[in-house]
Amino acid sequence: MQWNSLAEFLDMGGYAFYVWGSFGITALVAVYEIWEVRARRREVLRNLLAETASDTH
Repeated sequence: MQWNSLAEFLDMGGYAFYVWGSFGITALVAVYEIWEVRARRREVLRNLLAETASDTH
């Protein structure tokens, strides 16, 4: 597909809300997933460190 202007590209042939909304939701979900995985990893590492520290005492 070829667009003659930036406005036409952003309009996406009348489907801009669907297209950009889909991209936006996908980006939000991806960012949330990365954030959540990092938070879980930190929690697991914290728990392992606490278990290791309690086992040595």
